[in-house]
Amino acid sequence: MDNMGGPPLCFPNLNTSCRRLLRPYSETALLYTLLTSVSLLTVLLNSLVVFSISHFRQLHTPTNTLLQSLAVSDLGMGLLVMPIEGLRYIETCWLLGKIMCALSFYIFYCLISSSLGHMVLISIDRYLTICDPLLHSSRVTLTNVKICICLCWACSITYNGLILMDNLGNLDRPSSCTGECVVVINYIAGTVDLLMTFVGPCTVMVVLYIKVFVVALSQARVIQSQVAATDARAALTARKSQRKAARTLGILIAVFLMCFCPYFYPVLAGQDTSTNTSYYPILCWIEIMNACLNPLIYALFYPWFRKAIKLIFTLRVMQDHSREVKIM
Repeated sequence: MDNMGGPPLCFPNLNTSCRRLLRPYSETALLYTLLTSVSLLTVLLNSLVVFSISHFRQLHTPTNTLLQSLAVSDLGMGLLVMPIEGLRYIETCWLLGKIMCALSFYIFYCLISSSLGHMVLISIDRYLTICDPLLHSSRVTLTNVKICICLCWACSITYNGLILMDNLGNLDRPSSCTGECVVVINYIAGTVDLLMTFVGPCTVMVVLYIKVFVVALSQARVIQSQVAATDARAALTARKSQRKAARTLGILIAVFLMCFCPYFYPVLAGQDTSTNTSYYPILCWIEIMNACLNPLIYALFYPWFRKAIKLIFTLRVMQDHSREVKIM
């Protein structure tokens, strides 16, 4: 059909089709390359975490079970959300239909909420490990952790179903043109979401990590004072441990804030959260990238993970009794 010399249509045979944005071939190729690279990297890193913890019996601990479930959530981001959101941004047209339009956002929000919930559970676990080790050893069992993980997933699925109820239950609502996928969360629901999925988790994490940081510093000072008089090298090690604790905790909190603060800009500005705004893809991808950073922050700091990667890539995991290898 004649489009009056304007941009091409998403569906050339439909008069009601949206117009698509034409990009230079080099730009499109670059965007698809970046999308593929980030998605594959996210899937690879999180798959390594999941496989390592599943394979090696020594890693079957409550803390590592939390890391494994977090990696499953982030793996879903790399496998499902990143390709769909990348396709939406690059093509500037929605080609997957109305049902997938609603489901894609539901899956996206469920995985994001689940990831946040797991980070809160990990912060609680670390707090108990350092600040109340007796309670941790008696209460934080593998069974209790699995129950908490199931509750985290169940709450995420239910909560996001309520937040997106209008969009999921009204698939035939009119749109401005065919090839458009728009989800709008009103200001009230957006404010509730801000409190439930940002302010609440952020407050819990910051408070707990500050307490962990204070306790870790006090323990480092005690060790340093005990050994300083007799062993200068041990004192230097204690000081390095103190700096490492500060750096790690700072990275955890800073990355969380940098990835999730921008996404809630519309609510903080008193606006509805709409996927049709020009800046939404930027806010969305900043938040999504947390799924790629999580395995680096939560796993690569652990020496056992580096050792597991070495065993995996050298195919030593194929040997008999490799599950019993001492990796910690």
